[in-house]
Amino acid sequence: MTDLRDAIIEAIGAERAFGKDEEGIEAETDVMLTREEAENPEEVAPYDDSKPLRVAIVGRPNAGKSTLINRYLGEERLLTGPEAGITRDSISVEWEWRGRPIKLFDTAGMRRKARVVEKLEKLSVSDALRAIRFAECVVIVFDAAIPFEKQDLQIVDLVIREGRAAVIAFNKWDMIEDRQEVLAELREKTDRLLPQARGIRAVPISGERGTGLDKLMQAVADTDKVWNSRISTARLNRWLDAQTVSHPPPAVSGRRLRMKYMTQVKTRPPGFMISCTRPDAVPESYIRYLTNGLRNDFEMPGVPIRIHFRAGDNPFEHKRKKKR
Repeated sequence: MTDLRDAIIEAIGAERAFGKDEEGIEAETDVMLTREEAENPEEVAPYDDSKPLRVAIVGRPNAGKSTLINRYLGEERLLTGPEAGITRDSISVEWEWRGRPIKLFDTAGMRRKARVVEKLEKLSVSDALRAIRFAECVVIVFDAAIPFEKQDLQIVDLVIREGRAAVIAFNKWDMIEDRQEVLAELREKTDRLLPQARGIRAVPISGERGTGLDKLMQAVADTDKVWNSRISTARLNRWLDAQTVSHPPPAVSGRRLRMKYMTQVKTRPPGFMISCTRPDAVPESYIRYLTNGLRNDFEMPGVPIRIHFRAGDNPFEHKRKKKR
């Protein structure tokens, strides 16, 4: 990495590689900000809805992943059938939706780890996991007739832990009779069984008949926009002040925690840094409170949110060391 860095600097020049203003910005804020946000903290760069998007289709075996992609492409590009386990490798296909380039990744069905015994299936699952890591948005295909199996929940949890934007597709919707009642039940179970992805978008579809597919891609685009969203530092600090006033941080060992400063340090997924006293003592319950507040107040449903805490610089720390 050091050799690559030196080669880049030599190729484009040190002034262009580092810039004139970056040192001043970093010294002033000590966080990772875009240049647009540093110059105008009330505005952020707009989302580019024309950039290519990588979408992985995952789920249990025989959930209808390959049929779904074939319906999008309008041709029988991928092998399908009633038997489970036909897809062995992660296959990528190029496609366009409303003029936007989309790369779809078809993956092998993922069963529970205890049932995976053959070496070929282990390699197929490993290939599917690699497709999840390289994708930007992941569509988890559920069988609407038997949804929310344990493996379904584990796949969603895996996608969220990997930091990917996630959308649920309830496939085989044409086989459901009382659709309104079943849809209300599925939405209730989604909120209850997936608290780590609260507000995740879920769309009923039929890959066989091609219904609901445009709504699914719209949900993918909307989720990707949230996944790439950036909030200005000024708005975040006003929000943090309001949150700590309405629900102050708890006292730990008789000492009150104090939240000083907040900024967004990354996107894809959104990551935030809060400067506070005693960052190691912040309880999980208060982190969940802040996470849910960010989801609700800044409209960030269904995407992973990372919050990191760090201690502020103590100007008297050097005096304490001298006394020792």
